[in-house]
Formats: sequence, structure tokens, C-alpha cells
Amino acid sequence: MSVPTVLDSTANQVAPAVLLDYQKEWIGIRAPLKVGEKSRRIGLTWAEAADNALVAAAEKPAGGQTVYYLGYNQDMTVEYIQACAMWSRAFNYAAGEIEEGIWPDSDPEKHIKTYTIAFPSGHRIVALTSRPSNLRGRQGVVVIDEAAFHQDLAELLKAALALLIWGGEVHVISTHDGTENAFNELINDIRAGKRKGALFRCPFREAVSDGLYNRVCLRKGIEYKPEEEAAWVQDVYDFYGDAAEEELDCVPAQGGGAFLSLALVEQRSNRDVPVLRLAYPQGYETLPEHMRLAESLEWCEEHLKPLLAAIPLDVQSYYGMDFARNGDLSVIWPLLKEQNLRKRTPFVVELRNVPFKQQRQIKFYILDRLPNFLKGADDARGNGSQLSEETAIEYGFNRIERVMLTEGWYRDNMPPFKAALEDDTFYDIPADKDVVSDVRAFRMVKGVARIPEKRTNEKGEKSGPKRHGDAGIAAVLADYASRQETEIFEYHRVQPAADSDREIQTGAGWRSKKGIW
Repeated sequence: MSVPTVLDSTANQVAPAVLLDYQKEWIGIRAPLKVGEKSRRIGLTWAEAADNALVAAAEKPAGGQTVYYLGYNQDMTVEYIQACAMWSRAFNYAAGEIEEGIWPDSDPEKHIKTYTIAFPSGHRIVALTSRPSNLRGRQGVVVIDEAAFHQDLAELLKAALALLIWGGEVHVISTHDGTENAFNELINDIRAGKRKGALFRCPFREAVSDGLYNRVCLRKGIEYKPEEEAAWVQDVYDFYGDAAEEELDCVPAQGGGAFLSLALVEQRSNRDVPVLRLAYPQGYETLPEHMRLAESLEWCEEHLKPLLAAIPLDVQSYYGMDFARNGDLSVIWPLLKEQNLRKRTPFVVELRNVPFKQQRQIKFYILDRLPNFLKGADDARGNGSQLSEETAIEYGFNRIERVMLTEGWYRDNMPPFKAALEDDTFYDIPADKDVVSDVRAFRMVKGVARIPEKRTNEKGEKSGPKRHGDAGIAAVLADYASRQETEIFEYHRVQPAADSDREIQTGAGWRSKKGIW
């Protein structure tokens, strides 16, 4: 007979507050328009979901209203509606199950997917996967999350603010995305008194002082140790590197904002995707060529061969390559298109100070082993033109796109790349700090997303090896290659048919009419 476990009494223990002070402060702001500039990953949207559940569950005389949530991608929308359902259960409110539906748009091709929770009060929480233009005519609370990353925040605000006429509210939440951004302009207008609204600001260190790290320890089930808090904070700042001021300290970066948000890139990243890095010391090219070729082949056999052998044979393969010889990196980005047309990254190769012939050797080693290789795209500017030409000669000019990275090319090809990330059709970006920074290095310059001239340091170092968005360019080139028309040649052996009336003649050569006729 088992003895029942006796638990220690918890009667004298004090349960921690569910919401931290800065989260309570945000919820406590009751204004027609409130705008929150915040650090990343401090749980402000989670707190907003708690407030939204309370508002939607309340009767109209008690201030209840329908809540409309607008995230800029589907993953964010689903995460929010799940948080609302959790809060409803925690508050012990009767609520319907999450229902998926369609919100018709004026354009039949732009119908909007919705997630809805209905309450007995007659109000709802409606989470939308895109930015509708027909908010006018609706009534309730509008929540615009990560507002700085919406395509046309100014027009969206016009539609949302129309709800204020009949007593609605507009809650705008976001990290910053540059100074030349409608979100930053909105904050400055409120500060200057040009627009009425309540402002809220919470940098990362303030969230930590309110108990964020303590809460992280509680969620992870580990013991909170004050002496480890400073190291944890430093690790977070080290991770964000040069972007820490904007992402954590609520300081918008000068110039155009990032074209791709960190949240979006992180959602499409995968820790299991390797980044293979090969760097040779200065003067390596002076070694005998046969030694260099042997060493590179050995590196390929050790590092690349197992990864290439693990790729399924039923996929279509593409690649993008950003070439550099000195200073910057050469990056080769393979891309696999699966049966469902989604495109994933098996690995990424970074080459620093690798001689021309070794780059050619490594590149051809990969292409020779990619299953069903269809198309590749090279940065053909400068020295990259030679290797691109050699690749086209080897694998066919019809399969190798030699790209000049002009403003027009960026204008035409950056929006499809962003759409592929948002739609989750381009995924498995390596969860590597430098690679993620490169993918996010694209800035809006005169209305076009491109890599600015200024270089960045690896790992946030003040000096040392530089990067210039190299992995980001390779990723965009790979996506570009996967969207191009491909000529597929198939060869079939011709066999004589039994019912053929043609005479089969054999001989010793062409003049002897050898073969099938």
C-alpha cells in the first residue's frame, strides 16, 4: 500500500503578481488613443490580451466593447488569440472556442482571415491576419501590434481613429523601426502636442527592474539568483549587438527603418540549420595550388558531404551566392523547394579570404551534389563576374542567373522575398546572430529596400572582420532563383517498336547506316 504524499503547507506563501508593474501601468492607461514604445520580448502584448479579455467579456454599461486586433503576420495573430483564450479561462469567463472565419474585403481577392472569440456579453475579440481598409463602420477597441512594421500605418491609423467618434479606443504597440517611420512620427506628434494621445515607454532595463528576469526564472522553473541577473541582461544585449539601442532601448535608428522585422526573421529561423564557416589567413594564396585544393577538398568531404547526403532526393534545388574575395564574405545559400512549394534552407556556407580557385571548387562541389539542381543566381558585380561566368559555362547559361544588384532589381525582388517570409513559404533561416543580422540589414533607401553602403562588424565588435549584409543578399538571390522559369531537359532512350515498319540496319559506322532508321 502506497503512502500518500504530504505536501508542504502553502498557506503562508505569497503568490507573485500575475502582471508586472509596467504591464499594469500599460493596462491602467485609459485614453482614446494610447501609444506604447517598448523593448522586444517584455510581454506587453500578453498584458494587452488580458485587458482585451476583460473589455470584451464586460456588458456594455460596464464599458464592454468588441476588440479588433491587427497583427502584421499570421503567427503573431494566432499567438495573440491564444493568449486571449488563456486569459478568459483564467478569469473564469464563459467564452466560445476560437473560431476561424473570413472578413470580406471590398476586393474579392483580398478577403481577410480572422480568429474570433465570442462572449455572452455580445462582444467579441476579433484577430485579423492583415490590415483591412474597412475598419470604418466598426465600433470597439482597435489594437495595432508591432505598428512600425505594418505596410501603411498612416492609412491604417486614419481608419482606426474613426472609431473614436463613438467612444472606441485605439491601442498602438511597437518596437521602433527607424526614425523615418509613421510609428515614430506618431510618437513625436503626440509629444509635440500636434495630436492628442497618451504615451507609454518601457525599455528593456526598466522591465528587468520591474521583475522581468524573476518572471523568466519562474516560467523556466529555475531558481532566481540576483547575481545572475546582470549576466543575463548582458547576454541579451550581446545577442542584439548593434541593434540593441533600437530593439531594447526604444531608440529609433537613424535613417530608414529595417525592411524586415526581427520578429519575422526569428519566426522563420531554425537552430538546427548549420552555418559552415571557412576562413584562411592572409597570404594563404601563396601556398602551392595543389595543397590548397587538397585542403579545400578535405574540408568539403568532412563538412559538406554529410549535409548534402542528407538532403532528400525528391526536392528541387536552387542557390544564391554573394561573392567577395577580400574584406567581405562570400556566402553560398542553397535552397530546397519541397512538394508543397515551400522553400527551406539546408545549410549556409560562409567563406572569408578564400582564394578564387578554392571558392570555385567548393561551389562546384555543392552544385554537383544538390539533387535536381534547377537554377542559381550569382552576384555578378566586380570579381564575382568571373566565377559566375565559369559557373554558367559549367552548368548552363540557362540555369545560372548572373545578377547585377541595381536599385531596380532590389525594387522588383525584395517585396516577393518579404512576402515569402510572411507567408512561411521561405523558412529555416539559420538561427545564427550574424546571419539573422545580415538578413535584417536591408534598409529603406528612397523607398527601396537595399543594403546600405555602411558595413557592420561581426558579433557587434568595435573592430575586426566586417560584414555587409552578405548572407542576406545570398538569401534573396536564392529566393530569386527559385522564382525563375526553368528549362528542364529530359532524355529518353529510343527503342524499336515491334509494330514499326521501318527497317533496322546495323553496320560499322555512320556511313554504314548504323542505328535505328
